[in-house]
Amino acid sequence: MKKLYLSVAAICIIHIGFAQQIDSVSPLQDSLKMHRVHHLQEVIVTDQKHSYQANNLSSSLRLLTPLQKLPQNIQVITQDVLNDQQITTMGNDIIRDVSGAVRLEHWSMYTRINMRATRASEFRNGMNITSTWGPLSLDMGLVDRIEFVKGPAGFLMSNGEPGAIMNIVTKKPTGIDQGELSLMFGSYDLYRIAIDKNGRFDKNEKLLYRVNLIGQTQNSFRPYEFNKRLSFHPVITYKINDKTDFTAEYTLQSVNMSDVGSPYAYSPKNYADVPRSFTTLEPGLDPAHISEQNFFFYFHHHIHENWMLTVQSAYFDYRQQASDIWPSSIDSAGNMIRGVYNFDVLSQYAFGQIFLNGQLSTGHISHHILTGLDLGNKQNWYDWSQYHELDTQDHPFNIYQPVYGSPSNGLPTFDRSKSIRQRAGNNTINQSYSALYVQDELGFAEDKIRLTLAGRYTKAQQSDYGTPYQADHFTPRVGLSVSLSNDASVYALFDQSFLPQSGLLRGNKLPKPQTGNNLEFGIKKDFRNGLWNATVSVYRIQKNGLLVNDPDTTDNPNNRYSLQIGQSVAKGFELDIRGQILKNLQAVVNYAYTEASITKDVDKNKVGQPLPGYAHHIINSWLTYQSQNGKWKGFGVSAGCSYQKDRIGWSGIFQAAVPYRPLSDYFRLDGGVFWQINQLKINLTVNNILNAYLYSGGAYANFYYWQTEAPRNYKLGISYRF
Repeated sequence: MKKLYLSVAAICIIHIGFAQQIDSVSPLQDSLKMHRVHHLQEVIVTDQKHSYQANNLSSSLRLLTPLQKLPQNIQVITQDVLNDQQITTMGNDIIRDVSGAVRLEHWSMYTRINMRATRASEFRNGMNITSTWGPLSLDMGLVDRIEFVKGPAGFLMSNGEPGAIMNIVTKKPTGIDQGELSLMFGSYDLYRIAIDKNGRFDKNEKLLYRVNLIGQTQNSFRPYEFNKRLSFHPVITYKINDKTDFTAEYTLQSVNMSDVGSPYAYSPKNYADVPRSFTTLEPGLDPAHISEQNFFFYFHHHIHENWMLTVQSAYFDYRQQASDIWPSSIDSAGNMIRGVYNFDVLSQYAFGQIFLNGQLSTGHISHHILTGLDLGNKQNWYDWSQYHELDTQDHPFNIYQPVYGSPSNGLPTFDRSKSIRQRAGNNTINQSYSALYVQDELGFAEDKIRLTLAGRYTKAQQSDYGTPYQADHFTPRVGLSVSLSNDASVYALFDQSFLPQSGLLRGNKLPKPQTGNNLEFGIKKDFRNGLWNATVSVYRIQKNGLLVNDPDTTDNPNNRYSLQIGQSVAKGFELDIRGQILKNLQAVVNYAYTEASITKDVDKNKVGQPLPGYAHHIINSWLTYQSQNGKWKGFGVSAGCSYQKDRIGWSGIFQAAVPYRPLSDYFRLDGGVFWQINQLKINLTVNNILNAYLYSGGAYANFYYWQTEAPRNYKLGISYRF
């Protein structure tokens, strides 16, 4: 594998030496001027009408330095990629567009993505909305782009997992009077209509708007499953003057769906032991009702030509009334007692951010300054206190010969006469934090050498199921980026994250927070005058201070004490290629090698064992070719594949009652054809062309569980721009 690292790096360096030169990217001052001209937060102007690559980040990530000059692997999935692949929700379609991402099986209304062997924190417009169960996956029709920041990102947050951050940027007004109407039909009774209207209220272009309205309904390849969704997303921007603008954004997502646990399959023998269409769902179970509303407010003011102030806030309200089906027991013959819990959630989040971007010089050294304050309060109430078994011991449900419609013990009736705040009791997870960040990007040799010195001080208070704990921690960030030419750079980065921990050490001492240290090196290169780019990175993330059980039972009632000696290491190599690699040919190609294991534990048998939730090798590709001339003008074809080898499931390799079984390798082939003329586009996409049995899962108690992907399926999209 080391030889592979060196070979790929050498190839990139050779390309750097012979590639065509382009003009240098604008410095921060020009970025500030661009923002002032457009007065908008998320509008990033490019001279490409259709592009799979981006040169800059959204301003919700706060960094105005061009991507090529940043000392970190950051990948952007553009709206054109989402549209061409006809992606409607977060999931397996998304993860193929960035290196090293895997999606772990979860309840179907959420999306849990792991990168670098830890969970990727989910941000929306620069605000951390990650929760234990949630948030509701955002409809991709509301999304402008998705930004993946690999490793810790001190400029956004430090109190979280060190693997990655995915920032979902919603659509904003552009000031252009245009709209799009799209229809989609597909397998399993998929019907979808979406309207995206963009414009201005006045001739002076001071008051801009954008409205998205989406309705979708779809059944499933599993019987009795369904999902109905309505999304509404209006945004208004008021340009107060040439220096100041204000944006207000509202999102409503309403979902009516079948039992949230129904996608799981089970077996006492092995994975993939029952057909893909298997379900434990009973058709008479009440559907789940989910509603998510959120408000965003953004204020931008150019204090000076070189200084810009941003203030933004958000409020989230998530409400879920659902049930979750899960085995109460299962024997070796496949006889199961199905249990159903109520699964009700209330989540309310509030965020406030203020940050300042600016530029100054001291002699021949330029300083690109970023400083800001982050505030957040996240409260979650959960209720799963009511339980009902659908089956009896005399009349169980058999996974090999399932019978539906009349469970022997009847259907549940849950009492929700009290509010969820009353029913939750100690089933709450709350977090409050405040953080101050200061960064100076020093430019030397006419900005060809950039040294980033930064630090974040965070104070976090948390309570999990009635147990409060807190932590104050300073996390440094040091980065170095060197431009080898106008279109190539190399970089090195050290950044750190931390997580407060609940527990008790001997002497009744509280544990220190666990830390995640990321050391990363990389090469970035633009090709064909910036039409496509490549990023190569190697990294090592070491998590220190993990809690493990104290094996000494002396004066240790109920094993209450822990030892803070645990350590794990994730390391790997990543390659991302995206953009127009040839005339008329757009591509997204990536590869990741990941190795993650326990390096310190009181149980010596665990040392060297792999961490859960990653694949050693991941290869993804998506190619789109469109003819621009002749009788085939407007006609295009697309194809892509995803391959995962040596997968480690969510439960890892330690099982109590069933032997460890590795997940099989994963290969999925997709493709499509489309035709576009003027404002009309017709797009046919076929997923899982080989009709493979695709799944991910783990083991629990005395059985295996997994979720299957859909068999071969299609989407036919028709869109018209006006």
